[in-house]
Amino acid sequence: MTKGGMETVEVFTSEGKGRALKAVKEFLSGEVIFAEPAYAAVVFDSLTHLICHTCFKRQEKLHRCGQCKFAHYCDRTCQRGAWLNHKNECSAIKKHGKAPNENIRLAARIMWRIEREGGGLTEGSLVSIDDLQNHVENFGEEEKKELRADVESFIEFWPPQSQQFGMQYISHIFGVINCNGFTLSDQRGLQAVGVGVFPNLCLVNHDCWPNCTVIFNNGKIELRALGKISPGEELTVSYIDFLNVSEDRRKQLKKQYYFDCTCEHCQKKIKDDLMLAVKEGEHKPSQDMVKEVIQFSKDTLEKINKARSEGVYHEVVKLCRECLKKQEPVLGDTNIYLLRILSIVSEVLSYLQMFEEAADHAKRMVDGYMKIYHPNNAQLGMAMMRAGVTHWHAGLIEIGHGMICKAYAILLVTHGPTHPITKDLEVMRVQTEMELRMFQQNEFMYYKMREAALSNQKVQVMPEPSTEASQDLFVKKQ
Repeated sequence: MTKGGMETVEVFTSEGKGRALKAVKEFLSGEVIFAEPAYAAVVFDSLTHLICHTCFKRQEKLHRCGQCKFAHYCDRTCQRGAWLNHKNECSAIKKHGKAPNENIRLAARIMWRIEREGGGLTEGSLVSIDDLQNHVENFGEEEKKELRADVESFIEFWPPQSQQFGMQYISHIFGVINCNGFTLSDQRGLQAVGVGVFPNLCLVNHDCWPNCTVIFNNGKIELRALGKISPGEELTVSYIDFLNVSEDRRKQLKKQYYFDCTCEHCQKKIKDDLMLAVKEGEHKPSQDMVKEVIQFSKDTLEKINKARSEGVYHEVVKLCRECLKKQEPVLGDTNIYLLRILSIVSEVLSYLQMFEEAADHAKRMVDGYMKIYHPNNAQLGMAMMRAGVTHWHAGLIEIGHGMICKAYAILLVTHGPTHPITKDLEVMRVQTEMELRMFQQNEFMYYKMREAALSNQKVQVMPEPSTEASQDLFVKKQ
């Protein structure tokens, strides 16, 4: 079996981690180390009628499969491209009477491919589905109960004329999905829309301060270098968002991925002091005051999540303002509880078109993020982009343009120049640069022209705030 584009990496045994990937050649910041199509992938249950089942792009009008009435596609090209993977699924859905949940559908797609090609190495893969970790032996009682329910549902859905698999093997596949299912995003990278299994990506180990990042682009995942990587160096990605203290990150990784993180940032608790920072000076708050404000922040975040899920955005703003009033005399500018509130309130205020207040909070948020995140972190780049757009809406062209330029530089590394969101940002960067020149030449005329332009066009509304937290690299069944 040929490597199929995987010649630049090599499988090796990493001490304390097991199988891993290392670089065979030198990579520079932003270079694609490898790109990998999904072994199998499905759209989330809640989005099956909104997202193309082949390319995972969001479209206003999708063509529905005439046979099963379940699968949706951009056009005939996407429908033809999907037929190999959809053929058996289509027949099974018709016979079953309805489509099963995403977990069952993904397991079925994996096993139909195994039926076609066997369970060994496929073209371009360094590891087979059979050899991926399933961690079933680490499951708790609740997870085992869910696994049994999934296996029973799968057996009900699986056609009798297809190859039959044993209970242990079916459990293995669900275990693989449980800890190795990768989050797929829409074409702009702003919403998680599906889940897929990428065998080569599963070989890349975690580090809280990694040297690589992963992005879903044009139907494939791309592993991209965040900085210079030397030949022989292990390739790592972060499975979770860095914006948590080391103890909380380790707990999350143990619960979700069944390993103890031994990375340098966790062992030395690097940046924990920044994430738990309190106000300095002669009126430094007491430990009891800090505990009280942090507990108030946690309670408020729960109320905010409820209000966001119900779309009651003015209530979200009210809760955020109350929380900020409590936090500001006590918490430092990089404290994660302050940053979480600033992130939410800036996004919601932008959606409500209260741009000046939103811009102030967004600026404080990105200033804090820049002290915590890796300089080429995708979350930082997206936050910087959102803050830049908010400043532009507020008429703060100088700061807005600067933020958009910084965001563009980060996204060139993390997403690459061909990703739709990078292309959108480049258009915005050029536009704001032109506006900035106009502003510097004649500030009065700039604002008069801006006012006239905005009055003659429909006000551009910011995207509705997402109720999702930052997506982790791999999907964990809830």
